[in-house]
Amino acid sequence: MTWRMMIVMTGLSLIMIGAAMPMSNPSPQLGDPLPGLTPDELARFTQGKAVFSRDFTPDTGLGPFFNNTSCAQCHEDPVTGGAGAFNQSDVDVERHATAGDQPTCNELATVGGPVFREQTTGPALPPIPADAAVHVGLRATPMLFGFGLIEAIPESAIEANAGRAGGRAARLPNGQLGRFGRKATDPDLPTFVTGAFATEQGVDVPSELSAADRDLTVDFVRFLAPPAPLRGDHEGRELFHRLGCAECHVPAFVTKSPILPP
Repeated sequence: MTWRMMIVMTGLSLIMIGAAMPMSNPSPQLGDPLPGLTPDELARFTQGKAVFSRDFTPDTGLGPFFNNTSCAQCHEDPVTGGAGAFNQSDVDVERHATAGDQPTCNELATVGGPVFREQTTGPALPPIPADAAVHVGLRATPMLFGFGLIEAIPESAIEANAGRAGGRAARLPNGQLGRFGRKATDPDLPTFVTGAFATEQGVDVPSELSAADRDLTVDFVRFLAPPAPLRGDHEGRELFHRLGCAECHVPAFVTKSPILPP
């Protein structure tokens, strides 16, 4: 990486990178790679996008239960890596933790959770079990822009913010800090991407997708540039801070540089 400092903007789901670049350079557009990548990183971004967009079939590992044939079929709006239309989303099951309890989520794995797939390569989908039906909720596919910067926020910075407004860091049973997934159950992008292939397409790594192709997909997600910050609404920003929203939606984090994990 050629840049030395990045600023992650999280308020209102906006993430901003502040790199040592001339002010005349335009901000990356949605779907573009982060600025300052090396030629090798740019090549991995392009190759990873191809795997992300690959349509799987039953012969190449799809199913037996799945939500779509490729990552890009759901992460498509407004470009590859973006969000999905709500009627294309999967069905998630969850039970929220209550105040004072250990902040974990019962994913109802014993009755088919955490995700009940919408499609099958077989004759029919199994019904949602009665034990899980009361816990079903719909979730739209999230956008992935700037996820590499979230991965690069130091744990110490996240933990320092815990408790400021009642929140707490999602410390996982293995001691790692959760960052990704519906309930922050994945500590890093390789775990997140591997789980997504298995859950959303029924594609297992490495038996149905090589570890090398999985790693390329990880780098595509990791190197996606974040949305450019909205500008001009100074009154709204001031109100956002005054109401205490910024206590949870922290305006900025300084990430590690480079963002690639050791």
